[in-house]
Amino acid sequence: MHRASGLDAAFLALETPAAHMHVLGVAVVDPATAPHGFSHAAVRDLLDTRLPLIPPLRRRLVEVPLGLHAPMWIDDPDFDLDFHLRRAALPAPGGEAELEAFVADVASRPLDRSRPLWEAWVVEGLEHGHFAFVAKLHHALIDGASGVEILATLFDLEPQAAPRIEDAIELPWNPEPVPGELEMVVRAGLSFVQRPLQFVRAANNLGRGVLRAVQRAREHQLDVALPLTAPRLSMNRTITPHRKVAFASIPLEDVKFVKNALGVTVNDVVLAVTAGALRTYLDRRDELPDRPLVAAVPTNVRSADERAVGNRVSAMFAALPVDVADPLGRVEAVRRSTAGAKEVHEVVGGTTLEEWAEVAAPLVFSRAMRLYARLRVGERLRPPVNLVVSNVPGPPFALYLAGARLVSLHPLGPIFDDCGLNLTVMSYLDHVDFGFLACRELVADLDELARAVPDALVELRKAAG
Repeated sequence: MHRASGLDAAFLALETPAAHMHVLGVAVVDPATAPHGFSHAAVRDLLDTRLPLIPPLRRRLVEVPLGLHAPMWIDDPDFDLDFHLRRAALPAPGGEAELEAFVADVASRPLDRSRPLWEAWVVEGLEHGHFAFVAKLHHALIDGASGVEILATLFDLEPQAAPRIEDAIELPWNPEPVPGELEMVVRAGLSFVQRPLQFVRAANNLGRGVLRAVQRAREHQLDVALPLTAPRLSMNRTITPHRKVAFASIPLEDVKFVKNALGVTVNDVVLAVTAGALRTYLDRRDELPDRPLVAAVPTNVRSADERAVGNRVSAMFAALPVDVADPLGRVEAVRRSTAGAKEVHEVVGGTTLEEWAEVAAPLVFSRAMRLYARLRVGERLRPPVNLVVSNVPGPPFALYLAGARLVSLHPLGPIFDDCGLNLTVMSYLDHVDFGFLACRELVADLDELARAVPDALVELRKAAG
């Protein structure tokens, strides 16, 4: 039995009927390399072998009465792999549009909280004879770094992978008994004893961090994007449960060319390409603002030797200069913004969000989120941010799922009220894969934004060359 961390509990409490706090991964694989063929049964056998190495996937939630404290994770005594792993087929011709529509439907439905918080599909009928493996996991289980660790556990480096040492060990499956309500209330009561001290520590750290950040910004004249300063767009309104999904891919070689030519980071180039695509998209919709967009950028705060389990994330705020016509000017504006964001994040402290999540009871998060949605605060004032952009480094070498070679991997993150667009990026081999997820009613033409990404990179490469 494990108590959910404050951040894990926050992602659970922030979920509403319209805001589903799950993340998805869409892996397209080529079965030609599978020594014994690729099928739903082959993936099931793989999962059955590897699940003991990924304990969170066999745990379910037990809520503390009245939401007094973070819920508990327990080994599910009724775990049923066949409930979680499913089979589907795309309609002809099985192209990218059909896959995007299938994933959008999957993303539009919440997970069943009475079971371990994940589902997966082996999808047949893709063009070129390919398959897709679509995984949906609640954000309470993973962040970007822990998602990559799960990826490393499920995927192999060769089509015919040698059995892992851990696989050969017969790991006993002995689920603990479900705790009673009295036991959970007592645990919550014990935690309340420490909460005042935690609150004082969190408030003190936040106050000192903010003062240091303001001082640093003034002394170094930092270009810092701030929440609640974002321009209002049609995507920044109250969302529905319905989702739209789109994919894009660009050559990693071109991204690195721009990075080296301009002396910036890969993340700067990804953000500049995103800004260029958004500029084109918003201009076509006749809602191009006269100032930059504000993007929330999730940040991993784990130490190098810390195991990637659960959530250890913070957030920075970056400006996306859609108002700048010159592509090189956009890169420079992004570079200044991310440099300022990193300095501010460093002095405020990467654990500030975690500290406050530990202090607040899940009930507080849940009621605050519902009150925010009911009062439509973002529509009356300004949206906190325009969108979320997450960049997760992926492997530069080939991976295999049950013998099938991984062709592409598009990650997708959640959206919430007043922020109807999420863009998650992952590099793999020689390309960078973009996954767009949006509210269907707010961003119905999401495919146009995805199609603008390659053109934005071409424009930037020409300018950098």
